[in-house]
Amino acid sequence: MRASAIFNRIFVIIGFAMTRVFYALFFFLIFCAQFTAQYEPKNISDSEKKKAQKWVEKTYNRLSQEEKLGQLFIVALYTNKDENHIDQVRMIVEKDHIGGLILMQDDAEREINLVNEFQKKSKVPLLIGMDAEWGIFQRIPKAHKYPWAMTLGAIQNKNLIYEMSSKIAEDCKRMGINWDFAPVVDVNTNPNNPIIGNRSFGSEVNNVINSALPYSNGLQDHSVLAAIKHFPGHGDTNTDSHLDLPIVSHNLSRLESVELAPFQALMNKGIGGVMVAHLYVPTLENQKGIPASVSKSIVTDLLKNKMGFKGLIITDALNMGAVANRYKPGELDAMAFKAGNDIMLFSQGVAEGKKLIQAAIDRGEIPQGRVEESVKKILLTKYYLGLKDFVSINPENINRDINNDSHKDLMQKLYTNALTLIKDNRKLLPLKNSETYYYVPLEEAPYQAFFDQLSSSLNIKMVKPDALNMIPKDAMVIIGLHKDNSTAYKPYKISEASKKIISDLTKTNNVILDVFGSPYALKDINLDKISTVLVSYENNMDAMTATAEALKGKTSISGKLPVLVNDKLKPQMGLNLDTVNRTGQ
Repeated sequence: MRASAIFNRIFVIIGFAMTRVFYALFFFLIFCAQFTAQYEPKNISDSEKKKAQKWVEKTYNRLSQEEKLGQLFIVALYTNKDENHIDQVRMIVEKDHIGGLILMQDDAEREINLVNEFQKKSKVPLLIGMDAEWGIFQRIPKAHKYPWAMTLGAIQNKNLIYEMSSKIAEDCKRMGINWDFAPVVDVNTNPNNPIIGNRSFGSEVNNVINSALPYSNGLQDHSVLAAIKHFPGHGDTNTDSHLDLPIVSHNLSRLESVELAPFQALMNKGIGGVMVAHLYVPTLENQKGIPASVSKSIVTDLLKNKMGFKGLIITDALNMGAVANRYKPGELDAMAFKAGNDIMLFSQGVAEGKKLIQAAIDRGEIPQGRVEESVKKILLTKYYLGLKDFVSINPENINRDINNDSHKDLMQKLYTNALTLIKDNRKLLPLKNSETYYYVPLEEAPYQAFFDQLSSSLNIKMVKPDALNMIPKDAMVIIGLHKDNSTAYKPYKISEASKKIISDLTKTNNVILDVFGSPYALKDINLDKISTVLVSYENNMDAMTATAEALKGKTSISGKLPVLVNDKLKPQMGLNLDTVNRTGQ
């Protein structure tokens, strides 16, 4: 054999060996990537990480392909529906080997008992999620309600938000919940937004970030996963995505500086979950009418590749009109997974979705590596949340545990710190024991608790809107705008009749206007001749008690407007009024 032939053969052998080394290294790196997660418990040791990786690998390898696909789905569990619904969920848990449940309305004890049952029957521990933006009250009416995000956005001491979300985490764990689909990090730049509104921390990017971060950390520091939503940003929409597909038409520069900015900032801080919205964003998706939740350009190219998110990516609920009216159950799930989502939330067709995903894998449209990536990410997160060894939850005294004095005390701190004094030109606050006040309740919601709190120590007379002529000229008048507090979604508007009463009373009296609702209620009210304007944000017992105490001078006022209301009412407006030398006046 010639020397040249020998050398050529040696080079071929070396090249082949190097190629094998290259591919081995490539697959090793891929393998390592599958073992990363955005969320990790604080101060976790390297040895614990190795244990987590070992458990994930062992668990993954003992799952059949069908069981692996099941991990990609979360279905809804309602306890206010009949036994047929419960049996259907039971069958899906046992037959389709789903990855988790989202708890809906409405009985805590019943939900705990069912979670215990389903966890015991599941081969892999279930992720148990809930929309608990304002606490589990959002689904469990006997729980204590926490403030809307907009109320929290007014609070300047953001440590209080951490304290609040830590308490929410405590309530969640008491229920067996390990994933709170919160907080909302949409920047609410549209006052008429029909679906976000009070659910947003405000209209300024920095305030949204500075409020959402302690909220998220309070959850995750206590082993409850957070999910920032609604990616890539639902804050400037005119359509409710529960009903139809909203369109966000901003250019890339605007999207990056406003809508996407909170997501990027929080991803960089280890937030474990991102929920993708059913929005059409033409700048980010070239194909007309494709929702973000099923857009590969948005989920994979932008969120995963460009923004570098390594945590769990979950769709918004797949029963929402924005997508459910456009696609068939199962078809929608397969599209969402193909786009890059790890988990399909509120699936309406688990079995169909699994078949369609497998068919796409068989055709080569979806690589098997995508299943491995998502399932291992899900398993690793479950391990880090402490789900490896499930312990049954005791339902005894659950309603007392999720609504007691510890909740009430915390709520007083939160609502007190949110109170925002827009103006007090004639120094009418605090209210004086020597003065006579007339209280006029306007709008549709309850007000008696607020009046009772004030009248317990002040000389104050109730005057209904049909008896305003009994108020003498130059009197001290407190007007309460009591807006319906039953939902966070409703845009706030003040009736023309109420606006006229405010205008008439201002002409002849010293008026203190108190808004028990969103500051957006003030957007078309002329405040020029009103001496004192206070925003209390919500109309409930906690907010009314906190407001009464502040008006009487017992607590300080320090909140700032979290939103742009109009040209005169801008973010961060608000006077500080402390308690020094205020009481007893």
